[in-house]
Amino acid sequence: MSDPDTPTGLSPRHVAGLVREAIPPMHPGGRPLVAAVALAATVVRAVSGRGTAAGLLATAATAAFFRNPHRVPPPRTGVVLAPADGTVATVSVVPPPPELGLPPAPVPRVSVFLSVLDVHTQRMPVDGRVLAVEYTPGVFLSADLDKASEDNERNAVLLETTGGARVGVVQIAGLLARRIVCEVVPGDEVAAGETYGLIRFGSRVDTYLPAGSVVEVAVGQRTVGGETVLAALPDPSGV
Repeated sequence: MSDPDTPTGLSPRHVAGLVREAIPPMHPGGRPLVAAVALAATVVRAVSGRGTAAGLLATAATAAFFRNPHRVPPPRTGVVLAPADGTVATVSVVPPPPELGLPPAPVPRVSVFLSVLDVHTQRMPVDGRVLAVEYTPGVFLSADLDKASEDNERNAVLLETTGGARVGVVQIAGLLARRIVCEVVPGDEVAAGETYGLIRFGSRVDTYLPAGSVVEVAVGQRTVGGETVLAALPDPSGV
Protein backbone atom coordinates (compact mmCIF):
# COMPACT_ATOMS: atom_id res chain seq x y z
CA MET A 1 0.00 0.00 0.00
CA SER A 2 1.35 3.42 -0.94
CA ASP A 3 2.06 6.03 1.71
CA PRO A 4 -0.60 8.81 1.49
CA ASP A 5 2.11 11.34 2.33
CA THR A 6 4.29 10.30 -0.61
CA PRO A 7 4.01 12.98 -3.36
CA THR A 8 3.35 10.44 -6.14
CA GLY A 9 0.28 9.11 -7.91
CA LEU A 10 -3.01 10.57 -6.75
CA SER A 11 -2.21 11.09 -3.09
CA PRO A 12 -4.12 14.02 -1.49
CA ARG A 13 -0.88 15.90 -0.85
CA HIS A 14 0.22 15.52 -4.48
CA VAL A 15 -3.16 16.63 -5.81
CA ALA A 16 -3.16 19.63 -3.46
CA GLY A 17 0.30 20.58 -4.71
CA LEU A 18 -0.83 20.40 -8.34
CA VAL A 19 -3.83 22.61 -7.57
CA ARG A 20 -1.64 25.21 -5.82
CA GLU A 21 0.68 25.31 -8.84
CA ALA A 22 -2.19 25.60 -11.34
CA ILE A 23 -4.18 28.28 -9.49
CA PRO A 24 -2.10 31.37 -8.63
CA PRO A 25 -2.70 33.10 -5.30
CA MET A 26 -4.69 36.32 -5.12
CA HIS A 27 -3.16 39.69 -4.26
CA PRO A 28 -4.46 40.86 -0.85
CA GLY A 29 -5.54 44.17 -2.42
CA GLY A 30 -8.23 42.33 -4.37
CA ARG A 31 -9.86 40.55 -1.46
CA PRO A 32 -12.27 43.37 -0.46
CA LEU A 33 -13.57 43.67 -4.02
CA VAL A 34 -13.95 39.91 -4.43
CA ALA A 35 -15.82 39.77 -1.13
CA ALA A 36 -18.10 42.61 -2.27
CA VAL A 37 -18.93 40.82 -5.52
CA ALA A 38 -19.61 37.58 -3.66
CA LEU A 39 -21.85 39.40 -1.17
CA ALA A 40 -23.79 41.13 -3.96
CA ALA A 41 -24.26 37.80 -5.72
CA THR A 42 -25.53 36.24 -2.48
CA VAL A 43 -28.05 39.06 -1.94
CA VAL A 44 -29.32 38.76 -5.53
CA ARG A 45 -29.71 35.00 -5.07
CA ALA A 46 -31.55 35.44 -1.76
CA VAL A 47 -33.95 38.08 -3.13
CA SER A 48 -34.66 36.64 -6.57
CA GLY A 49 -33.94 32.96 -6.10
CA ARG A 50 -31.86 33.12 -9.27
CA GLY A 51 -28.42 34.05 -10.47
CA THR A 52 -26.35 31.38 -8.74
CA ALA A 53 -24.30 30.54 -11.84
CA ALA A 54 -23.86 34.20 -12.81
CA GLY A 55 -22.84 35.10 -9.27
CA LEU A 56 -20.27 32.33 -9.09
CA LEU A 57 -18.90 33.31 -12.49
CA ALA A 58 -18.63 37.00 -11.53
CA THR A 59 -16.89 36.16 -8.26
CA ALA A 60 -14.44 33.77 -9.96
CA ALA A 61 -13.69 36.31 -12.72
CA THR A 62 -12.99 39.03 -10.16
CA ALA A 63 -10.70 36.73 -8.19
CA ALA A 64 -8.87 35.79 -11.40
CA PHE A 65 -8.31 39.46 -12.17
CA PHE A 66 -6.35 39.87 -8.93
CA ARG A 67 -4.22 36.76 -9.44
CA ASN A 68 -0.57 37.06 -8.43
CA PRO A 69 1.36 34.19 -10.06
CA HIS A 70 4.82 33.11 -9.01
CA ARG A 71 7.57 34.47 -11.26
CA VAL A 72 11.27 33.60 -11.55
CA PRO A 73 13.64 36.42 -12.62
CA PRO A 74 16.23 35.46 -15.26
CA PRO A 75 19.82 34.82 -14.09
CA ARG A 76 21.17 38.06 -15.55
CA THR A 77 22.75 41.03 -13.81
CA GLY A 78 22.73 44.65 -14.93
CA VAL A 79 19.27 44.47 -16.50
CA VAL A 80 15.84 46.00 -15.95
CA LEU A 81 12.90 43.60 -15.85
CA ALA A 82 9.35 44.30 -16.97
CA PRO A 83 7.35 45.66 -14.01
CA ALA A 84 4.08 44.26 -15.39
CA ASP A 85 2.41 41.77 -17.70
CA GLY A 86 1.06 43.37 -20.85
CA THR A 87 1.96 44.69 -24.28
CA VAL A 88 4.75 47.16 -25.04
CA ALA A 89 2.82 50.25 -26.16
CA THR A 90 5.71 52.66 -26.76
CA VAL A 91 9.49 52.74 -26.72
CA SER A 92 10.67 56.33 -26.77
CA VAL A 93 13.17 58.87 -25.46
CA VAL A 94 11.42 61.53 -23.36
CA PRO A 95 12.02 63.76 -20.33
CA PRO A 96 11.10 61.93 -17.11
CA PRO A 97 8.13 63.21 -15.11
CA PRO A 98 9.15 65.87 -12.55
CA GLU A 99 7.87 63.82 -9.61
CA LEU A 100 10.69 61.30 -10.12
CA GLY A 101 13.22 64.00 -9.28
CA LEU A 102 15.51 62.99 -12.15
CA PRO A 103 17.38 65.46 -14.38
CA PRO A 104 15.10 66.82 -17.15
CA ALA A 105 17.25 65.47 -20.00
CA PRO A 106 15.40 62.90 -22.16
CA VAL A 107 15.91 59.23 -21.24
CA PRO A 108 14.64 55.94 -22.66
CA ARG A 109 11.08 55.04 -21.61
CA VAL A 110 9.28 51.73 -22.11
CA SER A 111 5.50 51.79 -21.63
CA VAL A 112 3.57 48.57 -21.00
CA PHE A 113 -0.21 48.57 -21.47
CA LEU A 114 -2.29 46.20 -19.35
CA SER A 115 -5.66 45.04 -20.64
CA VAL A 116 -8.39 43.88 -18.27
CA LEU A 117 -7.29 40.27 -18.93
CA ASP A 118 -3.67 40.77 -17.86
CA VAL A 119 -2.22 40.16 -14.41
CA HIS A 120 -2.48 43.54 -12.70
CA THR A 121 0.13 43.25 -9.97
CA GLN A 122 3.33 45.22 -10.48
CA ARG A 123 6.83 43.93 -9.80
CA MET A 124 10.15 45.56 -9.02
CA PRO A 125 12.27 45.91 -12.17
CA VAL A 126 15.65 45.90 -10.37
CA ASP A 127 17.42 45.01 -7.15
CA GLY A 128 18.08 48.08 -5.07
CA ARG A 129 16.58 50.67 -2.76
CA VAL A 130 13.47 52.86 -2.94
CA LEU A 131 14.50 56.52 -2.97
CA ALA A 132 11.10 58.17 -3.41
CA VAL A 133 7.39 57.42 -3.85
CA GLU A 134 5.17 60.17 -5.27
CA TYR A 135 1.43 60.00 -5.96
CA THR A 136 -0.02 62.46 -8.53
CA PRO A 137 -3.78 62.90 -8.97
CA GLY A 138 -5.11 63.21 -12.50
CA VAL A 139 -7.76 62.19 -15.02
CA PHE A 140 -8.64 58.74 -16.34
CA LEU A 141 -7.87 58.74 -20.05
CA SER A 142 -7.43 55.45 -21.89
CA ALA A 143 -4.05 54.12 -20.74
CA ASP A 144 -2.94 53.27 -24.28
CA LEU A 145 -2.80 56.98 -25.17
CA ASP A 146 0.65 58.53 -24.96
CA LYS A 147 -0.61 61.59 -23.05
CA ALA A 148 -1.84 59.27 -20.27
CA SER A 149 1.74 59.38 -18.94
CA GLU A 150 1.32 63.10 -18.21
CA ASP A 151 -2.41 63.56 -17.56
CA ASN A 152 -3.63 60.44 -15.74
CA GLU A 153 -3.62 59.62 -12.06
CA ARG A 154 -0.30 57.91 -11.33
CA ASN A 155 2.16 56.76 -8.71
CA ALA A 156 5.90 57.09 -9.32
CA VAL A 157 8.65 55.12 -7.60
CA LEU A 158 12.32 56.07 -7.94
CA LEU A 159 14.80 53.23 -7.42
CA GLU A 160 18.56 53.13 -7.08
CA THR A 161 20.08 49.84 -8.19
CA THR A 162 22.83 48.07 -6.31
CA GLY A 163 25.18 49.38 -9.02
CA GLY A 164 24.11 53.01 -8.47
CA ALA A 165 21.85 53.47 -11.52
CA ARG A 166 18.51 55.21 -11.05
CA VAL A 167 15.35 53.73 -12.55
CA GLY A 168 11.85 55.19 -12.38
CA VAL A 169 8.69 53.10 -12.57
CA VAL A 170 5.27 54.76 -12.80
CA GLN A 171 1.89 53.08 -12.25
CA ILE A 172 -0.73 54.87 -14.35
CA ALA A 173 -4.49 54.49 -13.90
CA GLY A 174 -6.48 53.94 -17.08
CA LEU A 175 -10.01 54.48 -18.33
CA LEU A 176 -11.44 51.85 -15.96
CA ALA A 177 -8.78 51.89 -13.25
CA ARG A 178 -9.82 53.83 -10.15
CA ARG A 179 -7.36 52.61 -7.57
CA ILE A 180 -3.58 52.39 -7.46
CA VAL A 181 -1.98 50.38 -4.66
CA CYS A 182 1.72 50.85 -3.84
CA GLU A 183 3.22 48.86 -0.96
CA VAL A 184 6.73 50.33 -0.75
CA VAL A 185 8.07 53.45 0.97
CA PRO A 186 11.36 55.34 0.72
CA GLY A 187 14.19 53.40 2.28
CA ASP A 188 12.84 49.94 1.46
CA GLU A 189 15.34 47.42 0.08
CA VAL A 190 13.74 45.58 -2.84
CA ALA A 191 14.53 42.64 -5.11
CA ALA A 192 13.88 42.38 -8.83
CA GLY A 193 10.67 40.49 -9.54
CA GLU A 194 8.99 40.96 -6.15
CA THR A 195 5.44 42.29 -6.12
CA TYR A 196 5.11 45.86 -4.91
CA GLY A 197 1.73 47.14 -6.12
CA LEU A 198 -1.51 46.74 -7.98
CA ILE A 199 -3.70 48.73 -10.38
CA ARG A 200 -7.34 47.77 -10.63
CA PHE A 201 -8.53 47.17 -14.21
CA GLY A 202 -7.03 48.53 -17.48
CA SER A 203 -3.85 50.50 -16.87
CA ARG A 204 -0.26 51.21 -17.87
CA VAL A 205 3.20 51.08 -16.33
CA ASP A 206 6.06 53.29 -17.59
CA THR A 207 9.70 52.48 -16.89
CA TYR A 208 12.29 55.28 -17.18
CA LEU A 209 15.79 54.01 -17.83
CA PRO A 210 19.19 55.65 -17.36
CA ALA A 211 20.68 57.26 -20.46
CA GLY A 212 22.77 54.74 -22.36
CA SER A 213 20.54 51.76 -21.51
CA VAL A 214 20.00 49.28 -24.35
CA VAL A 215 16.28 48.50 -24.78
CA GLU A 216 15.65 44.82 -25.55
CA VAL A 217 11.91 44.88 -26.33
CA ALA A 218 9.87 46.19 -29.25
CA VAL A 219 6.45 47.80 -29.61
CA GLY A 220 3.77 45.13 -29.70
CA GLN A 221 5.83 42.59 -27.76
CA ARG A 222 4.22 40.82 -24.82
CA THR A 223 5.95 41.15 -21.46
CA VAL A 224 5.86 38.95 -18.38
CA GLY A 225 6.27 40.94 -15.17
CA GLY A 226 9.38 40.00 -13.24
CA GLU A 227 10.75 37.82 -16.07
CA THR A 228 10.97 39.70 -19.38
CA VAL A 229 14.13 41.81 -19.74
CA LEU A 230 13.22 45.35 -20.83
CA ALA A 231 16.74 46.70 -21.12
CA ALA A 232 20.40 46.30 -20.25
CA LEU A 233 21.77 49.03 -18.00
CA PRO A 234 24.89 50.98 -18.99
CA ASP A 235 28.17 49.53 -17.75
CA PRO A 236 28.91 51.44 -14.51
CA SER A 237 32.62 51.35 -15.35
CA GLY A 238 31.93 53.29 -18.53
CA VAL A 239 33.64 50.63 -20.64
